[in-house]
Amino acid sequence: MRAKSGTSKIEVAPCADLEEFSQAVFAIGQYFGLEPTEERMARFARNLPIERMHAAREDGSIVGGAGAFPFELTVPGGKVATAGVTVVGTYPTHRRRGVLRSMMRAQLDDVHERGEPVALLWASEETIYGRFGYGMASLVGEVSIPRAYSDFVHRFEPEGRVRFVEEDEALRLFPRVWDRVRRDVPGMLGRTRNWWELRVLFEQPGEPPKRLVVLEQDGLPTGYAVYRHRPKWEGGVSDSELDVVEAVALDGRPTAELWRFLFDIDWAATIAARLLPVDHALFQLLATPRRMGFRVGDGLWARLVDVGEALSARSYAADGAVVFDVVDTFCPWNEGSWRVADGRARRTSSSPQIRCDVSALGAAYLGAISFSQLVRGGRAEELRRGAAARADSLFGWGRAPWCPEIF
Repeated sequence: MRAKSGTSKIEVAPCADLEEFSQAVFAIGQYFGLEPTEERMARFARNLPIERMHAAREDGSIVGGAGAFPFELTVPGGKVATAGVTVVGTYPTHRRRGVLRSMMRAQLDDVHERGEPVALLWASEETIYGRFGYGMASLVGEVSIPRAYSDFVHRFEPEGRVRFVEEDEALRLFPRVWDRVRRDVPGMLGRTRNWWELRVLFEQPGEPPKRLVVLEQDGLPTGYAVYRHRPKWEGGVSDSELDVVEAVALDGRPTAELWRFLFDIDWAATIAARLLPVDHALFQLLATPRRMGFRVGDGLWARLVDVGEALSARSYAADGAVVFDVVDTFCPWNEGSWRVADGRARRTSSSPQIRCDVSALGAAYLGAISFSQLVRGGRAEELRRGAAARADSLFGWGRAPWCPEIF
């Protein structure tokens, strides 16, 4: 892929080796104080294959980078191969020269050729990615709960057993819980052993150590938590924070038991957690849920790289049919009319009932955003009365999409 940059041309191609990989990652890493040491980049490349990191070059020098993890994404009623877009950045010497657009062009072409129907990302700047077809597809919350307001609405006596584990046992037990939970929750991702070892459980220098606990019931793991203590004392009184990095458990009692354990840990004045689903069970468990101070922000952004395959990969909550007129100027192979019916999306000559940009379709893909919301917000046009409500019944899902980690 080539683009003009002043009198020079920008060329975009996959990285060939670890040195190029490191320079491409540094395009975004420099803004976050990253030192791309050989050890750190080699570790990163164990999850992000070198050939899936694109580098933008001018006169042979790397001036930008964009990567894509190979993921399996849980969608309503199924799973789909997905590109997890990450470490996208341009060197400050090459702003406003079309470098980002060239990288997005090369990356989406590559994803399409690989047969991955969906691309996902977390947007560091939410104004950037809509023009490349990404739509805000999930919401996440963060809380800071004073321990004094952590009582449950009903009296609760734990029945399971929580115990500390070392990393080797966590690598064996935690994935068993994760894989059971993610079967039913859109937005969750498949995890390899490398991902667990080098991302979830890895100790970042300068951070307090991670504590690892597993919840067991009848000898079987039903939940786990990764947390840190952030100690702070004011006038001899603890003002410390318990930082919940990740807490995952089966629905019902396991979720309640895991959070009861976290709330009852000594010396924590507040319990803080981020990247929580907007339908978290804490709203039902806590006696004073408003004291959570639940703050909502954007989560995953989704891009349908292959509209037909992406829409056919998920299940639908009702019978019926809707015809979409899809606008996609960046990936024109998606443009045209698509009929969603009987669990499949097929091209059609029927009259469209909803017209929308592919970014709006991505926003609705996991069930977080309804077509009625998109119509009210001017993101979609209802061409036939009642079509948005019918699409809502099809695309709606019983669980809010949730991805508990930024990649």
